[in-house]
Amino acid sequence: MLRGERVTLRALEREDLESCHRWFNDEEVTKYLLRNDPLPMVEEEKWFEEMVADKSRLVFAIEDEGGQHIGNVGFHDIDFRNGKATIGIVIGEKDRWDKGYGSEAIRVLLRYAFKELRLYRVGSSAFAENLRSIRCQEKCGFVREGVRRGAIFRSGEHQDVILFGILRDEFRERGERNGIL
Repeated sequence: MLRGERVTLRALEREDLESCHRWFNDEEVTKYLLRNDPLPMVEEEKWFEEMVADKSRLVFAIEDEGGQHIGNVGFHDIDFRNGKATIGIVIGEKDRWDKGYGSEAIRVLLRYAFKELRLYRVGSSAFAENLRSIRCQEKCGFVREGVRRGAIFRSGEHQDVILFGILRDEFRERGERNGIL
């Protein structure tokens, strides 16, 4: 388990799929995710099996200070040879939105990425209109690296995707300055 002040990241278990299924069938939750079609439980179970078998992915359940599963965070496209990965996060419990749980979970995950996995770079992205995600990533020290113009088709229009990245030294410097390491 990986611990922060208010969040704990633990292995995602099969028992967590019921919450995930509920979240991923809520249009408000999936508005800015790549997944936006109704999701049957059998597909959620299939994703779980594939995720467990895929060594380039590592997904954690996010628990709040009361032990409630409130979201997931993890690495995708882990490339140990080049020392890089991409992260993704969802806070599925809407009553936990805008309370700092997401940014704390990302900081805990970044600490793990740079200290334990010895990665050099972590990338991320956000839909240009997803201001909550953009604020969160910038709060965690990510740097805007570019824009994929018109990369996502949502709500009847093509939308831009903002690309972010953070390097180990940037995280270390920010963490030491802010006392999060």
